Amino acid sequence: MAGGYLAGLLLTAAIALPAVRAGALPAVAGLGLGALTLAILAGMALGNIITPSWHHHCDPGVQFAKQRLLRLGIILYGFRLTFQQIGDIGATGVVIDVLMLSSTFLLACLLGCRMLGLDRDTAMLIGAGSGICGAAAVLATAPVLKADADKAAVAVATVVLFGTAAIFIYPALFALNAHYHWQAVSATAFGIYTGSTLHEVAQVVAAGHAIGPEAENAAVISKMIRVMLLAPFLLLLSAWLRRRAPGGRNAAGAPIAFPWFALGFIAVAGVNSLQLLPPRLIAAVTTVDTWLLAMAMAALGLTTHIGALKRAGLRPLLLALMLFVWLMAGGALVNTAVQRLMS
Repeated sequence: MAGGYLAGLLLTAAIALPAVRAGALPAVAGLGLGALTLAILAGMALGNIITPSWHHHCDPGVQFAKQRLLRLGIILYGFRLTFQQIGDIGATGVVIDVLMLSSTFLLACLLGCRMLGLDRDTAMLIGAGSGICGAAAVLATAPVLKADADKAAVAVATVVLFGTAAIFIYPALFALNAHYHWQAVSATAFGIYTGSTLHEVAQVVAAGHAIGPEAENAAVISKMIRVMLLAPFLLLLSAWLRRRAPGGRNAAGAPIAFPWFALGFIAVAGVNSLQLLPPRLIAAVTTVDTWLLAMAMAALGLTTHIGALKRAGLRPLLLALMLFVWLMAGGALVNTAVQRLMS
């Protein structure tokens, strides 16, 4: 058993190593392909090549990375945030982010389950990934839902597809608006719009950077607020699942897991807000955190098979496309309305 743990952890680390290094390259980062995205893509490629005997031998360590390391990575992610960042962008950014998160997730449940006939877990995972912070939100939401790895991988794939496309669409929209003067939108306002509607942190940075420093700074802060909303979202989702399940138990008879890592996430962000730790230590912790999340993504990719993705069909992509349209068009309306009302 110990050998299986070691083999699986070494395998996920071997996948995470080039992913983290490649994600730090300016040329790769400029495409919005961060370490997490690269890790799951590499894991999926390798997972569909190695033999079933390898899967069996490495499975204990792979499962440990996918579950335990993921939760630890989510907790340590709080060191990337401070409560003071909320004040930098004001109540306007908070209201916009809350409205976009809640509306996107509710639309995913409504359109996915009722219109497209998707199962609840797939619809919710796509909604969480689109509405909060991409792959990290999918990975954090999956254990709360007790969702299968295949469903989480499908949700991550939609984030990669449409989020990558948005890297090129958003700067083009800003340039077209500046040329044709459709709306009087400043670079800062467009940065808030970008941060409140684009999927991944890396994608937000790439799109904001393409527009300019002012837009990039506003986009990153707005996105960080969205990331911070992950913890209360998980707590509310867990409470909702517990209320719907008779006796606080799910349909299979097992108790619904409390997302303790969400509380850890909030606590770590609070500690980081006090600025008690030296910057070099924070930088070291965030580096370790990137490795942990990259290993978790690699593990998710290793347990995902192309056959399962094919069986998912076009409906998950169609749902993600609908949410993408809402994030761009509906997000523009929400941003404009809130900024006018609160200015």
